Amino acid sequence: MSIHPRQNVRVMKYADIVTIDLSEYDRPGGKETLAQKFKHYVHQVGFFYITNIGLSQEEIDLQFAIAKAFFELPEEERLRHLAPLKDGSYNGYRPLGALSLFPGMKDTLEFYSIFKFTPQCERSHPDLIKKYSMEIERFSRFMHENVSFKLLRILAAMLELPEDQFVGGNRYEDECDSSIRYMLYHARSQEENRKLDDIYFRGHTDKGTMTFLFQQPIAALQVKQTKDAEWEYLRIPAGTVAVNIADTLQFLTNGYLKSGVHRVITPPKDQMHLDRLGLLYFVRPTDKLRWKALDSPFLQKEGYGKTTAENDRDLSGLDWWRAGVKARKGANYISSAASTT
Repeated sequence: MSIHPRQNVRVMKYADIVTIDLSEYDRPGGKETLAQKFKHYVHQVGFFYITNIGLSQEEIDLQFAIAKAFFELPEEERLRHLAPLKDGSYNGYRPLGALSLFPGMKDTLEFYSIFKFTPQCERSHPDLIKKYSMEIERFSRFMHENVSFKLLRILAAMLELPEDQFVGGNRYEDECDSSIRYMLYHARSQEENRKLDDIYFRGHTDKGTMTFLFQQPIAALQVKQTKDAEWEYLRIPAGTVAVNIADTLQFLTNGYLKSGVHRVITPPKDQMHLDRLGLLYFVRPTDKLRWKALDSPFLQKEGYGKTTAENDRDLSGLDWWRAGVKARKGANYISSAASTT
């Protein structure tokens, strides 16, 4: 039996976003071709799709199966592996109802984050995760060092920066909080949906470098392509991964690269009773990335050259990221229309 529910078949307003075939990367002129294809979307939208990333559907489905099995573990077992949120880290389990959306109304989201397979990220895991540690590590390293690095190098070349400008601040072996995330949104009652205006997670951007969202047949994730645009659904079928630019890249490029705005809402009627299982990979800045905006001839020509250092900080990308997590302390941080993950 398939681990995925049926793809939504209703006629919805889906976002018209470019798809990048990563198999073109190593072809002659491939990086330049891909850069031109997604230039508008990384600048104006903050979202695009990728295909042919180098992982089989079976390898991806295994991660979904592990995620499903994790959330079927007894609650007391999951709670043994809590993430130290108050220390600014998502490494581990973030339990159901950790956020207060409104007085008396907790969220219906739980997730388990597995940080990189490096000594500084070691922590306890359930036996289930230990059993598949080799497969999880391979997936983690491949998404980080193969897929994300290709995209970061394309972006750097497009912006007339050194090819490894972004890679250097996001290396796997350096200290950072990049992670696989297994996520589960529990379905809500119609009454709960009404009270919350059908919002599961309000419009927000991600604080890291780049986020990858895998196959999602339940229609619930929406993007806003421009400030004044309507919300549109993302369609992520098998074989496709959605990518969103996050806040770090927006800051480093003085706003040229756009951090994609997205939200989660109640699925359509034929799917609203379903729990929504998610698989994501987050690339987050390391202790080697300095929180200082960049400059290049391209950015200057496009009107995004560095004109001031007033927003620069004497800290690392890792410190900036963890300060944001600490500030939430697992409490009521979805209190405005824009939050970050």
